Amino acid sequence: MTTISDDAPRIRLLRSVTDAEIEGLAQVLADCVEGGASVSFMHPLAAERAIAFWRHVAEGAASGERALLVAEDAEGIVGTVQVVLAQPENQPHRAEVAKMLVHRRARRRGIGALLMQAAEAAAREHGKTLLVLDTSSAEAERLYARVGWTRVGSIPGFALLPHGEPCATTFFYRELAP
Repeated sequence: MTTISDDAPRIRLLRSVTDAEIEGLAQVLADCVEGGASVSFMHPLAAERAIAFWRHVAEGAASGERALLVAEDAEGIVGTVQVVLAQPENQPHRAEVAKMLVHRRARRRGIGALLMQAAEAAAREHGKTLLVLDTSSAEAERLYARVGWTRVGSIPGFALLPHGEPCATTFFYRELAP
């Protein structure tokens, strides 16, 4: 996609994913789970499980079912987000934003906002006019509201945190201009 400045992270769309990129994505996922993020995985997250997950995602990116974006700095991949483009035939106008993850060492640098802007741009490029997402993180809720998403509501006890405690999940949407 675009580079903001020489010292800012670079956001890239991956259509094919190398083994090194799979490893970097797995490290970001493992860090988020270890840090307590409810992102569909329980602690401890085995490296093999994280790698298998990203291989599956890479297949979807290669087939065009999803857009896979990564944020990189001088040390490698520090964040990622997916736009799930493949939807039921009665919902061709929408996509789902999934697994917006930023490594703890790279937080508070605007990477989440950059990833969300890139996700919205990727969705527009595919003719999508409505995006949806869900999150269990209060920190993420603030980010989504700040970048223009509309909060729909919250369901208590919807998911589990990585150590087994129940948590609420909040749903958001964003309408995109065609």
